[in-house]
Amino acid sequence: MYGSNSGHTRRGSAPPGGLLARAGAAVGVLLLLAGCSSDDAGGKESPNTLSAADLPSQLPKAQSPFWVNPEGTAAKQMARLRRDGDTQGADLLAKIAGRPVAEWISVDDPEGQTRGFTEAAAKADRDALLVLYNIPHRDCGQYSQGGAADGDGYRAWLDKAVRGIGDRSATVILEPDALPHMEDGCTPAQFHEERYALLKEAVDKLKALPRTKVYLDAGNPSWVMPADRMAEPLRRAGIDRADGFALNVSNFQTTEDSKEYGRRLSALVGGKHFVIDTSRNGNGPLSDGGDHEKAWCNPAGRALGEPPTTRTGDGLVDAFLWVKRPGESDGSCRGGPEAGQWWQTYALELARNAH
Repeated sequence: MYGSNSGHTRRGSAPPGGLLARAGAAVGVLLLLAGCSSDDAGGKESPNTLSAADLPSQLPKAQSPFWVNPEGTAAKQMARLRRDGDTQGADLLAKIAGRPVAEWISVDDPEGQTRGFTEAAAKADRDALLVLYNIPHRDCGQYSQGGAADGDGYRAWLDKAVRGIGDRSATVILEPDALPHMEDGCTPAQFHEERYALLKEAVDKLKALPRTKVYLDAGNPSWVMPADRMAEPLRRAGIDRADGFALNVSNFQTTEDSKEYGRRLSALVGGKHFVIDTSRNGNGPLSDGGDHEKAWCNPAGRALGEPPTTRTGDGLVDAFLWVKRPGESDGSCRGGPEAGQWWQTYALELARNAH
């Protein structure tokens, strides 16, 4: 991703495998919340079962209205470490497990997943935070390559995701990298018109829902520069109908640099608000020394950033969010597993380095 990145898979990839990967798994969350989980051996607790004491609690709604998934990978790993007597490791992972992180919707069951996540969030009186990441020709064939086979396939997938959200509260980060990759030349020009059309349609369909907010991804301060270059792509993608744009998804740029970039871009697109991914920017970016991949793909020495909140102290910044899922690999670089896979060593380092 040319200094961007993010990773989706690099960023955090599509839906993490261990997390409500199917619609039915959402029922599992509700059973866990009700204390009804057991294994097949006559009610004996499974090693992977979370007890009520293990489950992360929701944050105060006024501070962060977003749902904390009690069955997230970090929560499960935290509980395992605690059962194994590794209190220090468990306490570190609690810094991740107890925060709301985005759910990346998979290609397989978009309707089931969005319904499951939004229903579980509604039950907890919180909003679901979702990422839609399935645009055709995604990620220019890099670590997070994939996406729908064509425009019609994307529309069908999107319609299912929209049906799953329904009338429940959701905040959607729409197609990380899709716009910056056109502006930096990575996505071939013959795909640009279709991509703009698909993004505009996605904004319209999501905003037709009664309680859904939509933020178009606009890269980060180290990628498409100056910020002016992102204004026209956002306009062509329907920013006028969206709630705003998202910055720093799966990247490490500082919150202040992101604010500065966002303010300039906002002024060019009608004063639109924006959100910032602060999941791993606690120590800012790693100097790439000319090696762009080094700066975004599992860089060493990084830290968790500001916790997710809508209390940003800035009238243009709607929220600090954890869009990238801390602890999930950016890709198979620097000893990491495939993009989107849990990497506990990295998760512990991010938490250990947090201020």
